[in-house]
Amino acid sequence: MDLVVVLRAAAARAGLAAVGFTSAAPLPEARRDIADRVASGHHGGMRFTYADPARATDPRASFPWAESLVVAAYAYLPAAGDPGPASPGTGRVARFATEEHYRGLREGLSGLAGVLEAGGYRAAVLCDDARLVDRAAAVRAGVGWWGKSTMVLAPGHGPWLLLGSVVTDASLPRDSPMSRDCGTCAACLPACPTGALVAPGVLDARRCLAALAQSAGTIPRELRSAMGDRLYGCDDCLEACPPGRRRLDSAGRTIAGRVDLLAVLAADDAALLRRFAHFYLPQRQARYLRRNALVALGNAGGAGAVAAAAGCLAGPDPLLRAHAAWALGRLGGPSAATALRAAAPGESDPAVTEEIRHALAGDDRPPGDGGSSVP
Repeated sequence: MDLVVVLRAAAARAGLAAVGFTSAAPLPEARRDIADRVASGHHGGMRFTYADPARATDPRASFPWAESLVVAAYAYLPAAGDPGPASPGTGRVARFATEEHYRGLREGLSGLAGVLEAGGYRAAVLCDDARLVDRAAAVRAGVGWWGKSTMVLAPGHGPWLLLGSVVTDASLPRDSPMSRDCGTCAACLPACPTGALVAPGVLDARRCLAALAQSAGTIPRELRSAMGDRLYGCDDCLEACPPGRRRLDSAGRTIAGRVDLLAVLAADDAALLRRFAHFYLPQRQARYLRRNALVALGNAGGAGAVAAAAGCLAGPDPLLRAHAAWALGRLGGPSAATALRAAAPGESDPAVTEEIRHALAGDDRPPGDGGSSVP
């Protein structure tokens, strides 16, 4: 039986949304795009495929024997559910991370690799792997088209996809890229809460909330209110995308992706890293998840929010103290002010001292909250 027919049948059995075939030749346009993003600073210091563009845009740099790529897409909606409406004391997780959805993609890719190996060919799975710009491979293999949000969109699924490939030495027929594109639709661009989509197909990662949630260091003060109740990831540009609307509507039947923020702040490192093992956290440090939780808590509020933030303000980590001070200033009220004033005299970190000053001045209070300082 024809190998491509067998592979397509295996992909369908594995629940993959789409599969396509392309050459393992370099991806020069993707390499130019990476260079442009680095030169402009739009990559925001991210590494992953930016760390070694020559390797990430040439499968043969890692696999000299490669002839073809079998590129697959896995749809995580409707299974990922919907976070539902905002709720005090809770944080929102983007749909791609409500659970380890990459598991389904990896299993599907492993099945395709097994078919190739059974036929006597070499095969290697690339899934969430810095050795390949998976979106560029997917577009060249005809799996989907580049959206103006920088996501890859596929018919019937829109942008709600995870992408991966199998590298093989089998010489397979090549699929053609789709002629379809977003046309005049640009719904994703104004949907971004921080204006991170600076042009069609161009993302400034320095302003992208999903990127910031996965980055080390301090979340910029001017972007914290825009984080809203997000704990991890952001779906706003995807939610605005018309081709994915039917899938999005079907996801609303299952509520998922709401996390108790006080529980996050109270848990120890080991518990957080177990529970959120599928999250990318810099250096696998739970402090970054707590940082995100403090920002979300400052925006979401809820019973116990001030006490939890005050506890972090009294803690040993200056990163968390800084974000706790911001959260207390955002929450406001006499108890928040008392905690801030009590912490100020003994604070030795200049960045935290500055956050306390801003918080006491009420610089980040929600509009219409009344007053120019923390009461």
